[in-house]
Order: sequence, then C-alpha cells, then structure tokens
Amino acid sequence: MSTGEKARVYWVDIAKGICIIFVVMMHSVLGVENEAGARGWMHAVVAFAQPFRMPDFFLISGLFLGLVIDRSWLRYADRKVVHFAYFYVLWLTIQFLFKTPGIVAESDLGGAISAYLVAFIQPFGTLWFIYLLPVFFVVTRLLKGVNVWLILIIAAALETLPIHTGWLVIDEFCSRFVYFFAGYAFAPMIFRLAEWLRQRPQTALAILGIWAVLNGWLVFHPAPEPFSAWIPEESYTSGGLGGWSSVPLISLAAGFAGALAIVSVSALIAGSHSAWHRIVVPLRWLGAHSIVVYLAFFLPMAIARTILLESGMITDIGTVSLLTVASGVVGPVILYGLIQWSGYGQFLFKRPQWAHIDRVTAPRKAFASAE
Repeated sequence: MSTGEKARVYWVDIAKGICIIFVVMMHSVLGVENEAGARGWMHAVVAFAQPFRMPDFFLISGLFLGLVIDRSWLRYADRKVVHFAYFYVLWLTIQFLFKTPGIVAESDLGGAISAYLVAFIQPFGTLWFIYLLPVFFVVTRLLKGVNVWLILIIAAALETLPIHTGWLVIDEFCSRFVYFFAGYAFAPMIFRLAEWLRQRPQTALAILGIWAVLNGWLVFHPAPEPFSAWIPEESYTSGGLGGWSSVPLISLAAGFAGALAIVSVSALIAGSHSAWHRIVVPLRWLGAHSIVVYLAFFLPMAIARTILLESGMITDIGTVSLLTVASGVVGPVILYGLIQWSGYGQFLFKRPQWAHIDRVTAPRKAFASAE
C-alpha cells in the first residue's frame, strides 16, 4: 500500500461498525431469549448474520497486518500482543467484579477465584475475540515465509473438520484463522474489489441482492439428514437455525461470501451521497472505536435486559431484544464520552505508557489508544 492508503479507510470503519452492531445484537438477543424462555422476531436477524458475523470481523482484522508484519519482534509484540493482553486482563477483572457475587452464591469464594484464574487459559465470556487476536498475529508472523496457498488450504481444512476439544482457543482458532489469514493475504485484492464495487453501485446492488437471497435460503432452509448431523453445536448457540449455512464446507463458502458482502455494502455506503451522512458518520465512529463497544457493552446490555424483562413494561420479546441491543451499543459510547469529557478513567480504553514493552516507540502521551 502507498502512504496514502495507510490512513484509515472509510469503508473499513463502516464494515467494523456493522460487525460490532451484529456482535452486540447476538449477545443481546440470545441473552434476552434465554432469560425469557422464548424467541422474538429479532432472532431471525441474528440467524441471518450468523454465517458471516465473525468471519467478517476476523477478515477485516487481518487487512492492515501486511503494513506492520515486518516490524521488529519487540515492536510487533508490543502492538499486537501486549496491547490486547492489557485490555483482556483489565476487562476480565472488571467483569469478574460484577459476576463474583453470583459465582460465590452458586459455589464459594474459592470457586470465583478459580474461575478467574482459569480465564487466563480459557477465554472468558465475550472477551474471547481480543484473546484470540494476538494468537493470530503471532502465528501469522511465524508463518510469513510459508506458501500462502498451503496455509489457506490447511486453515480451510481446520475450519471444515469437526474439531471440538473443549478448549476455546483451539476450537475458535481452527474455526476462524482461515478468515483472518485471508484478510492478510488478499488485502490488496479486497481493497481493489471494494473500489471496483464503489464505482459500480448498480452492479454491486445486484450482486448483494443475489447474495441476500442465497444467504437467507441457506440460513432458514433446514439441512436434512444426514447433513444436519454434521452441524456443530456452536452454530446453534450463536443463533443458527440448523440450516444449510451451518453444514461444513458450505459454512466456509457462506462465511467468505458474507464477509465480502459486508465489504461491498460498506464500500457503497462510504461512496454514497450526503443523504447517507447521518448513517455513515455513526457507523464510521463505531468502527473506529469498535474495541470500546466490544469491551464495555456487557454491562449496559445486562442492565437493560434485566430492567426490561422484570418491569414487564414491554411484553414483545423482539422489541425487548431491540432495546437491549441499542443499550449495548449506546452505553459504551456514552461511557467513552464521559471519560473524554472528564479526563477520568482513560485507562479503561487507552493503554498506559507503563504497559508498553517497546519503550522507544511508546507514545509520548500518557496513554496509547485502544485502537
């Protein structure tokens, strides 16, 4: 990439914004439905996004890796390992402060301490994504000299094989690495595709329409026996309905197709007229600060879910789910704004200078951005 392309690309931020909304949506909707013991109309939206929600997030996470992969190991580890480790440990601790009373009620204080320590080798709750990213960064750096196609074939095989060890890092690595590595390996082509589609909006809309129909059919059309027996349990727990999109090999194709569809949508929105300004700006902001939402959405989401369900003010589960999603997205934004306004709590979303191992290149400011 040229120097100009090193700057943040509008459509990438928009794509990340769309993805983080879908991630919050999954946790919010499934959480509400689990508590209520019933499904609402929002479940269909979660199911539609299930094939591509995380593949797109990982693919985009690998897009700019080629710009930094040749840095010294010290700087690389500082930005790609220690950076995420800081936020994982911090927010793991914060989450446990809220969850410990419930854990103690079910077991004892020793059980809570044990669960906290286990979370350092078995990622906890919603934080597994930032736990896994450093693993991907290190593995990709180590494999830098290996033939790209060989790695992709092996990674695709790992995604397809029924690997269920019970260890989340291993299982999710096998399921997601192919998308991350593809984002890294094919970044130039993905950027060219986005630009090509942006210049041809009618063609892009036609392609997106075909994809939406196919993705919907694959999601909502149940896979018959014996194919349904091949669907992993994780597909159901993440909103899947047992459709063809969750069948091995088909899930791989659906994941890449959906990820490229989000790239296309984001490129179109980024190149749209000023009429879309009210949508573009919030999505870009959410994408540029996606880690802020990802780290902090659990608390406003849980509070909103509890209040809405226990108050009984709204009986429609789908509406409760939608309001919970909105709380999960807006809550972290408000918290971030309050921190920026007051100057207190910067460490929640910015890495302090003491948390750097690459002291020479550490920012002169007191903190380094979470992004």
